[in-house]
Amino acid sequence: MWWNEGVSTLKGVGPKRAAALGELGIRTIGELLEYFPRQGSYLDYSQVHTIDELATDGSKQLFKATVYRIRNGMGGHGRRYTAVTVRDATGYADLYFFMSQRYAAQKLKPDMQVLVVGRVKQGRVTKAVGEVTVQVLDEAEEAQSLGILPVYALTGSLTQKQLRTWMKTALGMAAGNLPESLPLDLVQQLQLMERYEAVRTMHFPQSWEELRRAQHRFILEELFVLQCGLLYYRKHTSDGRTGFAHAQDGPKLKQIKEHLPFKLTAAQEKAWQEIAQDMQREKPMHRILQGDVGSGKTVISALALAKAAENGYQGCLMAPTEILAQQHYATLQEYLAPFGLRIGLLTGGMRKKARQDLLLNLQLGLIDILIGTHALLQEDVCFKKLSLAITDEQHRFGVEQRAKLANKSQQAPDVLVMTATPIPRTLALTVYGDLDVSIMKGRPPGRKPVQTLCYGQNMRSQVYAGVVRQVKAGRQVYVVCPLIEENDKVDAHSAEQVYQELIEGYLKDIPSALLHGKQRPAEKDALMQAFTQGELKVLVSTTVIEVGVNVPNATLMVIENAERFGLAQLHQLRGRVGRGSEQSYCVLLAGNDSPEVMERLQVLRDSDDGFYLAEKDLELRGSGQLFGLRQHGLPDLRLANILRDTETLVEARRLAQLYVDRWSEEEMRHLVELQFGDRFSMIFNT
Repeated sequence: MWWNEGVSTLKGVGPKRAAALGELGIRTIGELLEYFPRQGSYLDYSQVHTIDELATDGSKQLFKATVYRIRNGMGGHGRRYTAVTVRDATGYADLYFFMSQRYAAQKLKPDMQVLVVGRVKQGRVTKAVGEVTVQVLDEAEEAQSLGILPVYALTGSLTQKQLRTWMKTALGMAAGNLPESLPLDLVQQLQLMERYEAVRTMHFPQSWEELRRAQHRFILEELFVLQCGLLYYRKHTSDGRTGFAHAQDGPKLKQIKEHLPFKLTAAQEKAWQEIAQDMQREKPMHRILQGDVGSGKTVISALALAKAAENGYQGCLMAPTEILAQQHYATLQEYLAPFGLRIGLLTGGMRKKARQDLLLNLQLGLIDILIGTHALLQEDVCFKKLSLAITDEQHRFGVEQRAKLANKSQQAPDVLVMTATPIPRTLALTVYGDLDVSIMKGRPPGRKPVQTLCYGQNMRSQVYAGVVRQVKAGRQVYVVCPLIEENDKVDAHSAEQVYQELIEGYLKDIPSALLHGKQRPAEKDALMQAFTQGELKVLVSTTVIEVGVNVPNATLMVIENAERFGLAQLHQLRGRVGRGSEQSYCVLLAGNDSPEVMERLQVLRDSDDGFYLAEKDLELRGSGQLFGLRQHGLPDLRLANILRDTETLVEARRLAQLYVDRWSEEEMRHLVELQFGDRFSMIFNT
């Protein structure tokens, strides 16, 4: 079929150009047609400005100019850039190209006529343009009158003119012969643009309103198919196996609850009721528990594991690190062991004999609850009757690992995943489309909010004098750095450099240590253990301490080059202090104290709501950077933006729930593969 023919069948596409198109992911004519311009990447010849007319408000604008001068430079943190000065009869502007964009700038020569699309701000002397797309004008295009033209992302020696020509040829082949990818009744019900018309409009729109309708159709299609895939995956993984219907809370569980060292908060109680009710149904539970930093998720997992054990079954909890697994083990021993529950710990560093004994007891049903790391996924780990599988810090594990753990039972166990990385609801619907969501906000009683302070480098000496005061008052301190060792390309403090500087100065007579990811697991565990037991007073570390470390006596955290971390990650780090009853502090030391950086860090100073901060992170950094879909085995989104398209995402999920139940596997496979190709193959292969 023409759709699957190689692009080399098009006139003008030889081996070299076919290879360049291949770098863009375009190998077939079908892939060429689906290579849409990004939103905002169109040239409207009726809206071409002069440089003098450009507003300096950061908006994307289009103008025509002549290349005047090209120069290379070095920005902050060692970032190389190319600046191209352009001019017209009304003035000058500087175009800034960073990283891979610099290749496009090298093709420009003085006196070339160019059309420029970019975000315009006021520079020091002239107007400065970032996020630049430049098109060199030839006479034919110069003569073109009003109209909207697509601007594509390019590579190698490809030009906009070539891509537009090939696109028109491909559209000619598609006319009257392009298969519809959505159910026809859905297209009619929602009054969506038909597929061919929508594809043509994405490339060559007649008007902005027509383009908006085409984009809406493809955004809905992309989110609808993604949700269908996730719901299909959920349905598929639970097919053929019955679940466990646990009884209502019995006397042992009530006793455990009554003897907890604290009363559950309202948020904890609500989350527990949702989980308990799920466990009491025969349909397997698939739930994520999102608990903000310090909201007390571990106690909820303890109650769920106790419920499984009280019903005569086994439960397991998988954590991403040995430190966290040992911490969970100690907590569960405290909460559950006094009531006769048998708890085991399985880690990668166990001695052979101890491991064999543990696995034998597990298989015989002499262990009720098993805590462990990735070691739980190994084939020789066999349960007698596993009814509950919990994973902690879910973003460290992929979809397939979660399924592998759930497959350690002949029946379908209840699945609970926990994360302290707050995810906005829209993102949770995408990343965890196969899970129900429970949200737990607030902190247990007795804990005070952490006071957050933002300073520039001029306050560094006062900050470290404060570290010494905290230690002398009997407290412990974390110092977090973005790098392990110095790097010529990155202008930031490294953990090795800061540690050396501190032990020769402020921390000269204070027991301190350096912790980072390149150390052997046994060495990291020993250092963490020493810090937990109070033998070490200051821990200089990278972000390896971000998750799960619980040292109530640590009351101060200093974060070097705080501007290099996302807000959500800073919030995670801050959650390592404030875990006791004493007032705790988090000091954000910025390496760059520009107004933009300090304004962003103030957001963290003014809020300790992880869900709000995650939303802000999405706005500032984009969903891909905050919580990329790729690590979950899911395809990247091409047009949809889950922050911008929230309403469409919710609608797509509702529609997907209606359609998935009616379709056969073949219909489902056809839809998903037509839209995503092999990018969604995990749904059929897991």
